[in-house]
Amino acid sequence: MAIEWSGLSPELLVRLDRSASQPLRAQLEASLREAIRGGRLRAGERLPSSRELARELGVSRGMVQDCYGQLLAEGYLTSRTGSATRVAGISGQHAAGQPLAGPAVVSPSAPWPSAPSPGRQPPEPPLIADFQPGVPDLSSFPRTDWAWAVKQACTQAAAADLGYGDPRGSSVLREVLAGYLRRVRAAAASPAQMTISTGFAQGINLVLRALARQGGVTCVAFEDPGYGSPQADATVRAALAMGIRVTYVPVDEQGLVVSELAAAGAQAVVVTPAHQSPTGVVLSPARRRALTDWARRGGGYVIEDDYDSEFRYDKEPVGALQGLAPDQVFLLGTASKALAPAVRLGWVHAPSALAAAVAAEKEMSDRGSCTLDQLALATLLTTGRYDRHLRRMRTVYAARRATLTDAFARHAPGVQLTGLAAGFHAVAPLPPGADETAVIAAAGERRVGLHGIGGYRGNPDTAAPPALVMGFGNVRERAIEPAIAAVAGLLS
Repeated sequence: MAIEWSGLSPELLVRLDRSASQPLRAQLEASLREAIRGGRLRAGERLPSSRELARELGVSRGMVQDCYGQLLAEGYLTSRTGSATRVAGISGQHAAGQPLAGPAVVSPSAPWPSAPSPGRQPPEPPLIADFQPGVPDLSSFPRTDWAWAVKQACTQAAAADLGYGDPRGSSVLREVLAGYLRRVRAAAASPAQMTISTGFAQGINLVLRALARQGGVTCVAFEDPGYGSPQADATVRAALAMGIRVTYVPVDEQGLVVSELAAAGAQAVVVTPAHQSPTGVVLSPARRRALTDWARRGGGYVIEDDYDSEFRYDKEPVGALQGLAPDQVFLLGTASKALAPAVRLGWVHAPSALAAAVAAEKEMSDRGSCTLDQLALATLLTTGRYDRHLRRMRTVYAARRATLTDAFARHAPGVQLTGLAAGFHAVAPLPPGADETAVIAAAGERRVGLHGIGGYRGNPDTAAPPALVMGFGNVRERAIEPAIAAVAGLLS
């Protein structure tokens, strides 16, 4: 008889032969033992309740409970009060009917164990902290608000909303986002020029394809440091795959060096003006004017990556560059930093001349992003819950930022952090001549994850000052100081 296991459990074939001399309970115990030892039921997988399994097999619940009790005693299963019965972690094979050394012990907060493969090394101790850039605090995702918004979307969506709809995205979300961008980012935004994408990566690829096919663009410039080399960045590789030539333009203390664009032959440029990634500098007013003048005079295009503009601390918010030249600037945003990457929603606001081209690329790509998720995001925006979450996260990140600067002041006072006016990463310069790769490797041996600026350079062979990009968005405050203390000797 085939049993369809509820929840996360797999299907499993269990045969009970009522004509055999062997008792049904012994048959069930043997079948489950063999399923566990053979790998069909793996460590951590949940078994059906005794009531459900008894119903499926047509036997008494007491018999199933006795069977589970025996396998618990032998160590094949594990159980906690108020939780389901699960497969325990086991090593190797065991003779039929022979008990294991003992049941697996799992603490209430620990993940369920997995069965190690033969010859597998013991797991590495966990990191004290991993300062990975670009990752928000995943544990702070507003689960309750999101679940409520999804329920609202499912309840209130019209029947027409459940069809394929407009490939540009929900008219409700585009209207709400346009208003939000006008209010918060000083953008010149119109719902008709907006396309909802599946995250930022799809959004920029839609823009690059539209520029290549409809805009006549054959060369795109990237900031250096910025997205990085083709080996480091999928967006750069995608541009090359479209037949677009890629060039790199340097960044200094005022942001993108606009005067280099003409020499590079660029017809479009990707920039992060509000908080340059990764240096953290803000594109100066003079450079903003120069960039928009370059685009207008030569018919060029600017692709504005507005990736973490919501999080500013020491200065007033900087308006979107798009508001200065809406006919030349594509404005791209995402919910990945404000909420979580798993939401997979972004947006492209295109110049009016190319808005239809971007929408056509979206239609060819996937016919449109999930409408129910779009309606959920619109609900968060219109009810103020999105803004409330952002206010809370600004407080969280500001506290972590302060803890990071204090930890450097105590343990590595010679290192002056930069790029801290916004976002949730900082740049920590290393001593001249330091080997980023060696520092990162040595930090890993001390159970601290560090990340070098070298991965952001368009030409990794170019001589440039070594530095670390210290992301603190997904690092708990209590882990920051011990992590910096552990690697302080490597930083100066």
